[in-house]
Formats: sequence, structure tokens, C-alpha cells
Amino acid sequence: MDKLNLLGLCGSLRAASTNRLLMREAARRFGDAEFVEGDLRLPLYDGDLEDQNGIPVAVQTLADQITAADAVIVATPEYNKGVSGVLKNALDWVSRTKGAPWADTPVAIMSAAAGRAGGERAQNMARLCLSPFRPLLLTGPEVMVAATAQQWDDQGQLINELNAKALDDLMGVLRRHAEARRTG
Repeated sequence: MDKLNLLGLCGSLRAASTNRLLMREAARRFGDAEFVEGDLRLPLYDGDLEDQNGIPVAVQTLADQITAADAVIVATPEYNKGVSGVLKNALDWVSRTKGAPWADTPVAIMSAAAGRAGGERAQNMARLCLSPFRPLLLTGPEVMVAATAQQWDDQGQLINELNAKALDDLMGVLRRHAEARRTG
């Protein structure tokens, strides 16, 4: 079997985002796969822009990456008790593309946040925003990295054993679903 195709989406655009660290750590723990980070630097969704110019190339590229993925990791920060505008905007744009890129694709949602809840509200909102697209949303184990600034070593790896164990378990579940989808 060829390597699995794993797509990572980070709801933060910051290069030093701990959600980007979490997404990359998840990909590392997922194991052998072709990993691609989706680019969410998209124009703000605007129906007039779509009517005038069609689907932007960057949006179609993202939709094609989702379609080609055997599994998707979504790492979302929590901004003002919800998902980032970056993530919601990407979901809105992709919903305008042809076909159903998300359909039946295994998706693991995770979050890293400064607060003590670790992004729980953002994860709940992300699930609600993704559910119309009918992916296979994994229900757990939940990975919510609280007090995120203190949770990483110099190599960008999780230092909290409970978070690391939950992430290993979640990536194991994601891999099993991706392999089952590929074979089946």
C-alpha cells in the first residue's frame, strides 16, 4: 500500500503558533505518511468576489487537498470562545467548491490554548462547523492542550505525558480509520 495522505489544517496563521506545533506533533505521531499542510491564507469569503472571479485558485487547491487526503488533522486555537476566523473562512470557501471534499474523510480535531480549558469551546464549534460537510469526525480521545506556552520542548514536542498519550491514542484512531477508508 502507498503511504497514506495526511492533511493538516491549522486555524492560526502565526508561524510560531502552538496550534501549528500541535498539528506537526500530531503528524509526527501519526507515523509514516505523506504530510501536507494546507494553506489557509485565503481571501475573506465574499459572494460578490466569487460571482466575479469564481473560486480562487488557493481555495480550489485546498479543496483538492482535502479530497485527496486519507485523513485530516484540524488544529484550532480558541479566539473569544470560538474558532478562529481563519478556520471558519476556509470552511466557508471550501463549501463553495464542486463535489463534497470532506465526505467520509476521517477528521481529528485538536486544540492548544492559553486558557485552562485548552480550547474546548473552539473544538465544539469546529465540530458544528464541519458537520454539514459529513466528514467522519472522530469523537476522541480529546486533545486539548491548556496553558500551551509551557507545554513544548525546544524541538516542538509535547512535554506533558497526559497530552502526549491522548495525542498518540487519537492519531492511532485516525490512522485506523484512514487505512480502513483506503482499503475499503
